[in-house]
Amino acid sequence: MKMANKINKKTAIIIGAGPAGLTAAYQLLKTTNVKPIVFEASNEIGGISKTVEYKGNYIDIGGHRFFSKNNEIMNLWLEIMPLQAYPSYDDIILNNEKDFTKEGPNPEIDDIVMLLRRRVSRIFYLQKFFDYPVSLKWKTLRNMGFTRTMRAGFGYLGSSLRKRKETSLENFYINRFGKPLYSMFFEKYTEKVWGRHPSEIDASWGAQRVKGLSLWKTLGNAIARPFRSKKNKAKVETSLIEQFYYPKFGPGHLYQHMANLIKKMGGEVHLNHEVVGINIKNNEITNIEVKTDKGIKTYKADGYFSSMPIKDLFIALKGEKVDENCYDIATSLIYRDFITVGVLMKKTLLQNKTKFKTLNDIIPDTWIYVQEENVKVGRLQIFNNWSPYMVKDPENTIWMGMEYFVTEGDELWEENDEKFISNAIDELVKLKIVDRADVIDAVRIKVKKAYPAYFDSYKNIDQVINYLNKFSNLYCIGRNGQHRYNNMDHSMLTAIEAVKVFIDPNNNSKDIIWKVNTEQEYHESKDSKQ
Repeated sequence: MKMANKINKKTAIIIGAGPAGLTAAYQLLKTTNVKPIVFEASNEIGGISKTVEYKGNYIDIGGHRFFSKNNEIMNLWLEIMPLQAYPSYDDIILNNEKDFTKEGPNPEIDDIVMLLRRRVSRIFYLQKFFDYPVSLKWKTLRNMGFTRTMRAGFGYLGSSLRKRKETSLENFYINRFGKPLYSMFFEKYTEKVWGRHPSEIDASWGAQRVKGLSLWKTLGNAIARPFRSKKNKAKVETSLIEQFYYPKFGPGHLYQHMANLIKKMGGEVHLNHEVVGINIKNNEITNIEVKTDKGIKTYKADGYFSSMPIKDLFIALKGEKVDENCYDIATSLIYRDFITVGVLMKKTLLQNKTKFKTLNDIIPDTWIYVQEENVKVGRLQIFNNWSPYMVKDPENTIWMGMEYFVTEGDELWEENDEKFISNAIDELVKLKIVDRADVIDAVRIKVKKAYPAYFDSYKNIDQVINYLNKFSNLYCIGRNGQHRYNNMDHSMLTAIEAVKVFIDPNNNSKDIIWKVNTEQEYHESKDSKQ
């Protein structure tokens, strides 16, 4: 093994080139004289927010709306990629009226551009569409049918009168919706995502992801809506995030551009550099070992920002004895992995019965949550609606993503591509979404450790957090770096807070890094005062 590389300038090593890692590097360059060095184990930028190109069509892994309650993050996104000032391809054809910025790029000419897109997300259940989040209106009740509606109503009243102790995600949902609605819209989908029944999942996941969500709030808004002033109506409608920002070629496009800016500003970003060893002594990291195709090198820095999975972080720790209890907890943490099947088709069998105009009058949804029990697919994306530039021929083809939640090594994960893709198309046919004859092409993409799970050893995660915080020059950031189901904005905020602690540890506690997305409301509403 070679001796540690000598670095004269004050440096920070950042593990992972996802949203959190790149934000840490960017913030260091903007606010300090510290040089960031980013090591990414894979050959791609963006982490699980990457974009994958297939024959001129682009896949957004998981789907990423660029919207945040936090204005600092909104401004940062637009600083990296400015908002369109001119209509995009589909806006021109459909004559869409949008509130474009007065000065900015033209998406028909420029590539470094953020688009303003319309949000439509629905639930597919009983071969029908329901609003997401579930809304109380005549169409919802009609789709559910009289018997289900009555059961749902009485179930909700029962849950309002007798609250369950929130010892599980199941009880969390039942307290807010009643058991019948929970069974219809949450139980089976949650089980698809996590591979566990909601009764086995910690309620903190629900508290983090759907804060403030209840049927009373939905019902109250529905009743009060006709009596609101125009000003208050606009305020409420804005809070529902009817629009969001989106990079021309998907999220990976923005993070690749961010990586390029980091290099131009004097930072380093290295792909195919896997951190395999983290040497510790006297509650600090002394150096790290990085593996490439040329062997293993040792690097030393003043600070270390880790967005690698906590499980892998503990496995890499060496140099002195690691706390055995924390090691067992961390290395037992569970993750859910992810498979996307991109399906290119001539058309679908679904009719656009909404008020929204689209190219070729396809359904306007970005996401569709599949609640049907007779299929394994959990969610669908229509990339045409995310951005017309994601599709090579948006006027004549539909580019759909089928999302499966799996565990590395299970039957679905190990199945060969050809069989998996064929079965996925069979499910689209079964759901009456497409005629197999209209399918042109398809591809499968696997992603490891997409979702940190809130069960099993997770109940003892605080012990791990306290142990990691003892290392004076270690800062854990991002979704996997904290084993927390963060969105992009939350992951980026952890990096921003971590940089503040690194710059001035005497006036900033590491606790602020871990508090991101634990005390704020979830991003389905936005505080205009922020």
